[in-house]
Amino acid sequence: YTSLGVDCVSGQAKIVSPWQVEVNGRTINTCNIVIATGARPSVPPIPGLEQLHYLTSDNLWELTELPRRLLVMGGGPIGCELAQAFNRLGSQVTMVVRSRLLPREDEDVAAFLRQQFKGEGVEVLENHKTVGFDVRDGENVALLETNAETRIIAFDKVLVAVGRRANTAGLGLEELGIDVNANGTVVVDEYLRTRYPNITACGDVAGPYQFTHTASHQAWYATVNTLLGDLKKYRVDYSVIPWVTFTDPEVAHVGLTEAAANEKGIEYEITSYGIDELDRAIADNSASGFIKVITPKGRDKILGATIVGERAGDMLTEFITAMKRGLGLNKILGTIHAYPTISEANKFVAGEWKRNHAPENVLEWAQKYHAWKRH
Repeated sequence: YTSLGVDCVSGQAKIVSPWQVEVNGRTINTCNIVIATGARPSVPPIPGLEQLHYLTSDNLWELTELPRRLLVMGGGPIGCELAQAFNRLGSQVTMVVRSRLLPREDEDVAAFLRQQFKGEGVEVLENHKTVGFDVRDGENVALLETNAETRIIAFDKVLVAVGRRANTAGLGLEELGIDVNANGTVVVDEYLRTRYPNITACGDVAGPYQFTHTASHQAWYATVNTLLGDLKKYRVDYSVIPWVTFTDPEVAHVGLTEAAANEKGIEYEITSYGIDELDRAIADNSASGFIKVITPKGRDKILGATIVGERAGDMLTEFITAMKRGLGLNKILGTIHAYPTISEANKFVAGEWKRNHAPENVLEWAQKYHAWKRH
């Protein structure tokens, strides 16, 4: 960045006025400020946890020895990815999950991953709450509660993966009256502006999504609205946000899940295709998983798509593009996909939808027509 002409200053920054930032005792005057301070792992106040050298997604990479027994708190994307990774490296992994694996995904997705983990030897304790930590007989133990019963799990290292919280402490926001939401993110409008139009925020510190790709997406809006806001402003577009969990197999979705559609009271249809039938997946020895597409009743408009399988995040791009550009399953079906490729599965699920919505009157007419020709 320095080579590009950016003056990079390292230190603790504090916004002291809408036009001034103080860093290491130096005051920098500016017309515009972008808050992009990211987030840090959230650590719950569980008794005994602070006495342990607990791991998070920030300090995990400092390990020099493989933990023999790893306890993972949390069943979200980070918890699932790291639990599977350490299990494959040789750790005995136990996951403690308050509800279930991947709570933002549909139950069939969680069930698939649960079975995958079971087959690999990861112990998953769903509907368990961690209520405390202790050291007994020289080893670390976690105290768990489930259905009013207490359970004790021994471990060597614990990984806390229960979410992330925005970095706002010490920035001077309170003194300037810049509000934060209940979850700690900075309050911004649809243009990513705070209460001061020249101060914007983007990325994890602004929410509502904590993905690298949404941070990059927001950065464009924050920059353009900061530099050109007096002439032209752009509302952030969150209409098509992809989610990918990088387990093996990957879990990816865009748009509505079944649970979200039910919550919104939307009448929908589900069209599915099993990747175990796909030639390329069979050839690659990765023939497991499925594609599930949500559409309105009787229409091919894509409301949401979920993919479980190898390279699911890459396969999802076709559905992201289709939703962004208003293309339905008929358009995907009419697009030539190279054979044999993983992306053919997208065309095949579109074919399933078409088969389920075949025009019966036309098929009946065609049957009679060809019967007439044979005679």
